Amino acid sequence: MSLPLTKPYLSKFSSKKLSLALLTSLALMACSPAADTDTDTDSNADANDPVVDAPQVEVINNATNEVSRETSTEQENVVAIEQPITILALGDSLTEGLGVDPDDNYPAQLEAKLKQMGYTNVKVVNSGLSGETSTGLVNRLDWVAQTQPDITILTIGANDAMRGIDVATVEANIRTAVKHLQDNGSEVILGGMQIYENLGSDYVQSFAAIYPRVAKDMDLTLIPFFLDKVGGDPELNQADAIHPTKDGYTIIVNDNILPILTPELEAFVESENN
Repeated sequence: MSLPLTKPYLSKFSSKKLSLALLTSLALMACSPAADTDTDTDSNADANDPVVDAPQVEVINNATNEVSRETSTEQENVVAIEQPITILALGDSLTEGLGVDPDDNYPAQLEAKLKQMGYTNVKVVNSGLSGETSTGLVNRLDWVAQTQPDITILTIGANDAMRGIDVATVEANIRTAVKHLQDNGSEVILGGMQIYENLGSDYVQSFAAIYPRVAKDMDLTLIPFFLDKVGGDPELNQADAIHPTKDGYTIIVNDNILPILTPELEAFVESENN
């Protein structure tokens, strides 16, 4: 809370009055002999205190007021979007947020960020499940569809790759999941995944190619690599070198998801309002 300021003309008058008082005090001090006792020193300090403190309060008030004005301007620039929006975050432990606090996983951070952006009635449902494979995800699609998402961010396949599951099987499951979500009225954003080279270059390349191919064939918006700028960085991942930290998820939300998601949200809101 900022301190109330005096009206401009009162502030100007007060400043002139204080300046005159200060000059008068300085002139008296220059003409007076040096203080010889502690009592004289205390008296001078008491006499000078109001002159020194008042301008400082004025400066603090002005600075506080400027901060308050800036905050107010930022708030005015955010347009409240009251359209209810449900976003389904669907995937494995990377979505669930294994190893981080519930408020630090990507769905929680994404919802908080969107509310700051003005989407007052947005809800991001965390439907990530640790250890989930593409086959397991397909088997629970009827259950997750009960959330009736307007938009789904689908990120799956990492656990399939770790198990060396055939690429064709992974792709078929992703296509099944996408179609099921689309048939239930959800716009799907597909999170691309890449894996380490320890499974062999042929498998690695074939796996990475799944996501752009499915996105093109099924007319999906694609996040090229969900873990971009985070995967492989020890400072942004937990000790297992697989799951992001809170800071890692912040980068994923701000740099990887929002630039892709925001146009989809804007298009959705516009279509609902027309």
